Amino acid sequence: MARVRVLPESARSPGRSETESALALAGRMPHLVLEARRVAANLAHGIHGRRRAGTGETFWQFRPFVTGEAAQRIDWRRSARDDRLYVREREWETAQTVWFWIDRSASMGYVSDLAQAPKIERAIVLGLALADCFVEAGERVGMLGLMPPRATRRIAEAMAQNLVNDRSALEEDLPPQAPVAPQHEAVLISDFLSPMPDITAMVEAISSRGARGHLVMIVDPVEETFPFQGQAVLHDLEDGVSLRIGDAISWGRAYRLRIEQHREELQALARRRGWTLTIHRTDRPASEAALRIMTLVSTSRGIGVGGR
Repeated sequence: MARVRVLPESARSPGRSETESALALAGRMPHLVLEARRVAANLAHGIHGRRRAGTGETFWQFRPFVTGEAAQRIDWRRSARDDRLYVREREWETAQTVWFWIDRSASMGYVSDLAQAPKIERAIVLGLALADCFVEAGERVGMLGLMPPRATRRIAEAMAQNLVNDRSALEEDLPPQAPVAPQHEAVLISDFLSPMPDITAMVEAISSRGARGHLVMIVDPVEETFPFQGQAVLHDLEDGVSLRIGDAISWGRAYRLRIEQHREELQALARRRGWTLTIHRTDRPASEAALRIMTLVSTSRGIGVGGR
Protein backbone atom coordinates (compact mmCIF):
# COMPACT_ATOMS: atom_id res chain seq x y z
CA MET A 1 0.00 0.00 0.00
CA ALA A 2 1.27 3.45 -0.83
CA ARG A 3 2.56 5.59 2.02
CA VAL A 4 1.88 9.30 2.12
CA ARG A 5 3.05 12.25 4.17
CA VAL A 6 2.49 15.98 4.33
CA LEU A 7 5.38 18.41 4.32
CA PRO A 8 5.43 21.01 7.12
CA GLU A 9 4.78 24.69 6.44
CA SER A 10 8.50 25.44 6.34
CA ALA A 11 8.90 23.09 3.37
CA ARG A 12 6.37 25.09 1.40
CA SER A 13 8.71 28.06 1.64
CA PRO A 14 11.78 26.23 0.28
CA GLY A 15 15.14 27.59 1.30
CA ARG A 16 13.86 29.44 4.38
CA SER A 17 16.59 28.04 6.63
CA GLU A 18 19.32 28.85 4.11
CA THR A 19 18.19 32.45 3.71
CA GLU A 20 18.89 33.28 7.35
CA SER A 21 22.62 33.27 6.69
CA ALA A 22 22.84 33.44 2.91
CA LEU A 23 24.29 36.58 1.34
CA ALA A 24 23.74 35.51 -2.24
CA LEU A 25 20.51 34.57 -3.96
CA ALA A 26 22.04 31.32 -5.22
CA GLY A 27 22.03 30.07 -1.65
CA ARG A 28 18.31 30.54 -1.13
CA MET A 29 16.81 27.70 -3.13
CA PRO A 30 19.80 25.86 -4.57
CA HIS A 31 18.23 22.47 -5.16
CA LEU A 32 15.07 23.67 -6.84
CA VAL A 33 16.79 26.35 -8.92
CA LEU A 34 19.35 23.85 -10.18
CA GLU A 35 16.63 21.32 -10.95
CA ALA A 36 14.68 23.99 -12.84
CA ARG A 37 17.81 24.83 -14.84
CA ARG A 38 18.23 21.14 -15.72
CA VAL A 39 14.62 20.88 -16.89
CA ALA A 40 14.89 24.08 -18.90
CA ALA A 41 18.07 22.86 -20.59
CA ASN A 42 16.22 19.80 -21.89
CA LEU A 43 13.44 21.75 -23.56
CA ALA A 44 13.17 23.06 -27.08
CA HIS A 45 13.55 26.79 -26.62
CA GLY A 46 11.80 29.59 -28.41
CA ILE A 47 8.23 30.77 -28.39
CA HIS A 48 9.04 33.05 -31.29
CA GLY A 49 12.49 31.77 -32.02
CA ARG A 50 15.53 33.12 -30.24
CA ARG A 51 15.26 36.33 -28.30
CA ARG A 52 16.05 39.37 -30.38
CA ALA A 53 18.09 42.52 -29.91
CA GLY A 54 16.39 45.89 -30.20
CA THR A 55 15.80 49.17 -28.44
CA GLY A 56 14.42 47.88 -25.14
CA GLU A 57 15.65 49.00 -21.73
CA THR A 58 17.11 45.76 -20.35
CA PHE A 59 20.67 44.65 -21.14
CA TRP A 60 20.85 41.49 -23.22
CA GLN A 61 24.44 40.87 -24.34
CA PHE A 62 27.68 42.31 -25.71
CA ARG A 63 28.60 41.56 -29.31
CA PRO A 64 31.56 42.59 -31.48
CA PHE A 65 31.33 45.99 -33.18
CA VAL A 66 30.74 45.78 -36.95
CA THR A 67 32.43 48.25 -39.29
CA GLY A 68 29.91 50.81 -40.48
CA GLU A 69 27.90 50.98 -37.24
CA ALA A 70 27.54 54.28 -35.39
CA ALA A 71 30.47 54.82 -33.02
CA GLN A 72 28.14 55.88 -30.19
CA ARG A 73 26.93 52.29 -29.95
CA ILE A 74 30.34 51.11 -28.73
CA ASP A 75 30.59 50.18 -25.06
CA TRP A 76 34.03 51.59 -24.26
CA ARG A 77 34.23 50.08 -20.78
CA ARG A 78 33.71 46.55 -22.10
CA SER A 79 35.96 47.20 -25.09
CA ALA A 80 38.80 48.30 -22.82
CA ARG A 81 39.13 44.75 -21.47
CA ASP A 82 40.69 43.36 -24.65
CA ASP A 83 41.65 44.31 -28.20
CA ARG A 84 38.15 44.30 -29.71
CA LEU A 85 35.30 46.82 -29.81
CA TYR A 86 31.95 45.72 -28.38
CA VAL A 87 28.36 46.93 -28.71
CA ARG A 88 25.94 46.69 -25.79
CA GLU A 89 22.69 45.18 -27.07
CA ARG A 90 19.37 45.53 -25.30
CA GLU A 91 16.41 43.16 -25.49
CA TRP A 92 13.66 43.55 -28.03
CA GLU A 93 11.27 46.15 -26.65
CA THR A 94 8.07 44.46 -27.87
CA ALA A 95 8.59 41.21 -25.97
CA GLN A 96 5.37 39.76 -24.59
CA THR A 97 4.68 39.00 -20.94
CA VAL A 98 3.97 35.74 -19.10
CA TRP A 99 2.64 35.95 -15.53
CA PHE A 100 3.17 33.06 -13.10
CA TRP A 101 1.46 32.04 -9.90
CA ILE A 102 2.58 29.00 -7.89
CA ASP A 103 0.28 27.55 -5.23
CA ARG A 104 2.07 26.95 -1.91
CA SER A 105 -0.95 26.24 0.27
CA ALA A 106 -1.12 23.28 2.66
CA SER A 107 -2.45 20.75 0.15
CA MET A 108 0.63 21.30 -2.04
CA GLY A 109 2.76 19.72 0.70
CA TYR A 110 1.23 16.30 -0.03
CA VAL A 111 3.55 13.52 -1.27
CA SER A 112 3.35 9.74 -1.54
CA ASP A 113 6.08 7.19 -2.11
CA LEU A 114 4.79 6.76 -5.68
CA ALA A 115 5.83 10.31 -6.59
CA GLN A 116 9.19 11.55 -7.82
CA ALA A 117 8.78 14.76 -5.80
CA PRO A 118 6.27 16.52 -3.52
CA LYS A 119 3.65 18.57 -5.31
CA ILE A 120 5.12 21.85 -4.07
CA GLU A 121 8.62 21.02 -5.29
CA ARG A 122 7.34 19.98 -8.69
CA ALA A 123 5.25 23.15 -8.97
CA ILE A 124 8.22 25.38 -8.15
CA VAL A 125 10.57 23.53 -10.50
CA LEU A 126 8.03 23.79 -13.31
CA GLY A 127 7.48 27.48 -12.70
CA LEU A 128 11.17 28.35 -12.58
CA ALA A 129 12.03 26.18 -15.59
CA LEU A 130 9.25 27.65 -17.71
CA ALA A 131 10.23 31.18 -16.71
CA ASP A 132 13.81 30.50 -17.75
CA CYS A 133 12.64 29.15 -21.10
CA PHE A 134 10.31 32.07 -21.76
CA VAL A 135 12.97 34.66 -20.98
CA GLU A 136 15.39 32.83 -23.27
CA ALA A 137 12.73 32.99 -25.97
CA GLY A 138 12.41 36.75 -25.62
CA GLU A 139 9.54 37.06 -23.14
CA ARG A 140 9.18 39.08 -19.98
CA VAL A 141 8.15 37.12 -16.89
CA GLY A 142 6.30 38.40 -13.83
CA MET A 143 4.70 36.89 -10.73
CA LEU A 144 1.13 37.80 -9.84
CA GLY A 145 1.16 40.01 -6.78
CA LEU A 146 4.90 39.54 -6.22
CA MET A 147 7.15 40.67 -9.07
CA PRO A 148 6.74 42.99 -12.07
CA PRO A 149 7.68 41.61 -15.50
CA ARG A 150 11.41 41.15 -16.08
CA ALA A 151 13.61 39.71 -18.79
CA THR A 152 16.73 39.01 -16.77
CA ARG A 153 18.77 35.93 -17.49
CA ARG A 154 18.63 35.19 -13.76
CA ILE A 155 14.85 35.04 -13.74
CA ALA A 156 14.81 31.72 -11.83
CA GLU A 157 16.84 33.24 -9.00
CA ALA A 158 14.66 36.36 -8.97
CA MET A 159 11.49 34.29 -8.71
CA ALA A 160 13.04 32.08 -6.01
CA GLN A 161 13.87 35.12 -3.92
CA ASN A 162 10.31 36.39 -4.13
CA LEU A 163 8.91 32.99 -3.15
CA VAL A 164 11.24 32.73 -0.17
CA ASN A 165 10.33 36.21 1.08
CA ASP A 166 6.57 35.80 0.63
CA ARG A 167 5.04 33.91 3.54
CA SER A 168 1.52 35.29 3.20
CA ALA A 169 0.83 33.02 0.21
CA LEU A 170 1.30 29.90 2.34
CA GLU A 171 -2.34 30.25 3.39
CA GLU A 172 -3.76 31.12 -0.04
CA ASP A 173 -4.85 28.45 -2.51
CA LEU A 174 -5.80 30.85 -5.32
CA PRO A 175 -3.83 33.74 -6.87
CA PRO A 176 -4.20 37.30 -5.61
CA GLN A 177 -6.35 39.85 -7.40
CA ALA A 178 -3.94 41.40 -9.90
CA PRO A 179 -4.55 43.00 -13.29
CA VAL A 180 -3.31 41.04 -16.31
CA ALA A 181 -3.19 43.09 -19.50
CA PRO A 182 -4.83 41.99 -22.76
CA GLN A 183 -2.75 39.53 -24.79
CA HIS A 184 -0.59 38.64 -21.79
CA GLU A 185 -0.41 35.02 -20.64
CA ALA A 186 -1.12 33.69 -17.14
CA VAL A 187 0.37 30.33 -16.10
CA LEU A 188 -1.23 29.16 -12.85
CA ILE A 189 0.33 26.12 -11.19
CA SER A 190 -1.70 24.43 -8.44
CA ASP A 191 -3.58 21.30 -7.48
CA PHE A 192 -6.81 23.30 -8.00
CA LEU A 193 -8.65 21.52 -5.21
CA SER A 194 -10.55 24.69 -4.31
CA PRO A 195 -14.34 24.86 -4.79
CA MET A 196 -15.25 25.36 -8.44
CA PRO A 197 -17.15 28.66 -7.82
CA ASP A 198 -13.94 30.17 -6.41
CA ILE A 199 -11.81 28.89 -9.30
CA THR A 200 -14.38 30.13 -11.81
CA ALA A 201 -14.41 33.62 -10.29
CA MET A 202 -10.61 33.75 -10.42
CA VAL A 203 -10.41 32.66 -14.06
CA GLU A 204 -13.19 35.05 -15.07
CA ALA A 205 -11.42 37.95 -13.35
CA ILE A 206 -8.10 37.31 -15.13
CA SER A 207 -9.61 36.66 -18.54
CA SER A 208 -12.11 39.54 -18.45
CA ARG A 209 -9.56 41.99 -19.84
CA GLY A 210 -8.49 39.70 -22.67
CA ALA A 211 -5.61 37.83 -21.05
CA ARG A 212 -4.99 34.21 -22.01
CA GLY A 213 -4.40 31.56 -19.39
CA HIS A 214 -3.07 28.09 -18.73
CA LEU A 215 -3.99 25.96 -15.71
CA VAL A 216 -1.34 23.44 -14.67
CA MET A 217 -2.85 20.93 -12.25
CA ILE A 218 -0.25 19.11 -10.12
CA VAL A 219 -1.44 15.68 -8.93
CA ASP A 220 0.15 13.03 -6.74
CA PRO A 221 -0.58 9.51 -8.11
CA VAL A 222 -2.29 8.51 -4.87
CA GLU A 223 -4.70 11.43 -5.21
CA GLU A 224 -5.92 9.90 -8.47
CA THR A 225 -6.07 6.22 -7.56
CA PHE A 226 -6.90 6.29 -3.82
CA PRO A 227 -5.29 2.83 -3.31
CA PHE A 228 -6.40 2.32 0.30
CA GLN A 229 -8.26 -0.53 1.98
CA GLY A 230 -10.05 -1.06 5.28
CA GLN A 231 -10.34 1.76 7.77
CA ALA A 232 -8.68 5.09 7.03
CA VAL A 233 -8.55 8.61 8.37
CA LEU A 234 -8.80 11.48 5.89
CA HIS A 235 -7.45 14.93 6.74
CA ASP A 236 -8.46 18.23 5.16
CA LEU A 237 -5.09 19.99 5.03
CA GLU A 238 -6.63 23.42 4.44
CA ASP A 239 -9.27 23.40 7.20
CA GLY A 240 -7.77 20.90 9.63
CA VAL A 241 -10.86 18.65 9.58
CA SER A 242 -10.49 14.84 9.89
CA LEU A 243 -12.88 12.10 8.76
CA ARG A 244 -12.65 8.43 9.77
CA ILE A 245 -14.06 5.99 7.20
CA GLY A 246 -14.71 2.31 7.69
CA ASP A 247 -14.59 1.05 4.10
CA ALA A 248 -11.87 2.78 2.11
CA ILE A 249 -12.58 0.77 -1.04
CA SER A 250 -16.22 1.87 -1.30
CA TRP A 251 -15.38 5.42 -0.33
CA GLY A 252 -12.60 5.44 -2.94
CA ARG A 253 -15.04 4.72 -5.75
CA ALA A 254 -17.11 7.76 -4.82
CA TYR A 255 -13.92 9.81 -4.40
CA ARG A 256 -12.64 8.96 -7.88
CA LEU A 257 -15.98 9.92 -9.43
CA ARG A 258 -15.88 13.25 -7.63
CA ILE A 259 -12.31 13.92 -8.81
CA GLU A 260 -13.32 13.11 -12.38
CA GLN A 261 -16.30 15.45 -12.15
CA HIS A 262 -14.12 18.24 -10.74
CA ARG A 263 -11.66 17.89 -13.62
CA GLU A 264 -14.44 17.90 -16.18
CA GLU A 265 -15.70 21.15 -14.69
CA LEU A 266 -12.18 22.60 -14.81
CA GLN A 267 -11.82 21.55 -18.44
CA ALA A 268 -15.18 23.08 -19.33
CA LEU A 269 -14.20 26.34 -17.61
CA ALA A 270 -10.88 26.48 -19.45
CA ARG A 271 -12.53 25.73 -22.79
CA ARG A 272 -15.21 28.35 -22.22
CA ARG A 273 -12.63 31.08 -21.60
CA GLY A 274 -10.20 29.92 -24.29
CA TRP A 275 -7.70 28.69 -21.68
CA THR A 276 -5.90 25.36 -21.45
CA LEU A 277 -5.75 22.71 -18.72
CA THR A 278 -2.69 20.50 -18.23
CA ILE A 279 -2.76 17.67 -15.67
CA HIS A 280 0.72 16.71 -14.49
CA ARG A 281 1.34 13.69 -12.26
CA THR A 282 4.33 13.87 -9.96
CA ASP A 283 5.44 10.37 -10.96
CA ARG A 284 6.21 11.76 -14.43
CA PRO A 285 9.21 13.95 -15.45
CA ALA A 286 8.74 17.69 -15.04
CA SER A 287 10.00 18.25 -18.58
CA GLU A 288 6.86 16.65 -20.04
CA ALA A 289 4.57 19.29 -18.55
CA ALA A 290 7.02 22.11 -19.27
CA LEU A 291 7.24 21.26 -22.96
CA ARG A 292 3.47 20.98 -23.22
CA ILE A 293 2.96 24.41 -21.65
CA MET A 294 5.48 26.04 -23.96
CA THR A 295 3.74 24.45 -26.94
CA LEU A 296 0.31 25.59 -25.73
CA VAL A 297 1.51 29.18 -25.26
CA SER A 298 3.01 29.11 -28.76
CA THR A 299 -0.20 27.73 -30.24
CA SER A 300 -2.34 30.36 -28.50
CA ARG A 301 -0.30 33.04 -30.26
CA GLY A 302 -0.36 31.32 -33.62
CA ILE A 303 3.41 30.83 -33.72
CA GLY A 304 5.68 27.82 -33.72
CA VAL A 305 8.19 26.63 -31.15
CA GLY A 306 11.67 27.07 -32.54
CA GLY A 307 15.04 25.73 -31.52
CA ARG A 308 17.76 27.38 -29.53
